[in-house]
Amino acid sequence: MAAEFDPEKFEDKYVHYFNELQRAYKNAFNHMNDRHDSDLIHGIDQAVLNESEPFYEDGEFRVELPDEPRERIRGVIPVDDETFEETLEEYVDRIETELHRTFQVDRPE
Repeated sequence: MAAEFDPEKFEDKYVHYFNELQRAYKNAFNHMNDRHDSDLIHGIDQAVLNESEPFYEDGEFRVELPDEPRERIRGVIPVDDETFEETLEEYVDRIETELHRTFQVDRPE
């Protein structure tokens, strides 16, 4: 069970919440890997999400991606742009869901 969430501590998230962040990302990975091509999910995980940054603002978690996420796996994982974009969007949404669940913070309506 996670310690009570403190938004101010989230500014130093890797000091205060490293284990919880790892768990949320791992849960999202497992969820996505069960539903999509594993090569694509591994590629997104290793080439895009490894440099993503979670933030907590205005009662909500969001994940900021690095620049040009599509270019990071182009030529490495054979996937069309539409499938990549849809899968990445779903994956980011799943991470945000897992962050809310892990930290027991309700998503705003």
